[in-house]
Amino acid sequence: MQVGVVYPQTELESDPTIIRDYAQRVQEMGYQHILAYDHVLGANPKRPGGRLGPYTSEDSFMEPFSLFSFIAGIAPRLGFVTGIIILPQRQTALVAKQAATLDRLCAGRLRLGIGVGWNPVEFTALNQDFSTRGSRSEEQVQLLKRLWTEPLITYKGQWHDIPDAGINPLPVQKPIPIWFGGHADIVLQRMARHGDGWLPGYASVEEAQPALDRLKAYLEEEGRSLEAFGLEPRPKLAGTNMDRVVRDAQEWKDAGASHISINTMGCGFSSLSQHLGALTQFATSFL
Repeated sequence: MQVGVVYPQTELESDPTIIRDYAQRVQEMGYQHILAYDHVLGANPKRPGGRLGPYTSEDSFMEPFSLFSFIAGIAPRLGFVTGIIILPQRQTALVAKQAATLDRLCAGRLRLGIGVGWNPVEFTALNQDFSTRGSRSEEQVQLLKRLWTEPLITYKGQWHDIPDAGINPLPVQKPIPIWFGGHADIVLQRMARHGDGWLPGYASVEEAQPALDRLKAYLEEEGRSLEAFGLEPRPKLAGTNMDRVVRDAQEWKDAGASHISINTMGCGFSSLSQHLGALTQFATSFL
């Protein structure tokens, strides 16, 4: 099982020195990748209708492709995971180009985590239809795979029209692995058809087990197996019981997790040294 970290960007300053120190330190500890969350826009929590979800305009988010491109040059052994890019609010060909460029810069260590999002404010601002985001994302995934593997493509779908064009350079990985976030049955079915892995949001294996059972069944319907499918939970380093966190990580490993990202966000840490201190303790206990 590969072990990485969740970059706590809502709790660290957007300062290149802090990003450098964090990335280089987790690389030295033996962590293998960094996962970063994504929001292009945050809605004003004081607007009519109030707060829609866990994040607002008061939460800081750097754009993951840009963030990872910077880190790739200063921590060259790390891999990268978008956890998750909200794909249907973006132009598909542009995502293909950004991901291919990053995959080149990190020598083929990118996994593109995608999801359909929950915030209609972002979709409105980015001129995309919130109501069709699920079905559009399925077409996007199929188009991304062709853009990453063929120099030129001709494609006409329900939402996309590419008249004999392609991206250059192509990525190192052909195609870049696509991992899915989300838990709804329709999402589990979609990832069974088109995905390479799952980024579950459950806190424990016990909570995730019913969804894992459904995913296994959907994969088998597609002639695939859960054992060959990626699985990456994001357990939190909350509290002081490191033995419990290590035990949770081991339970995920025993359940077949291929990757894990240790999350220090929302754990009460207020400085870079506190985040790194907790990760050092986990690395000493588990890695």
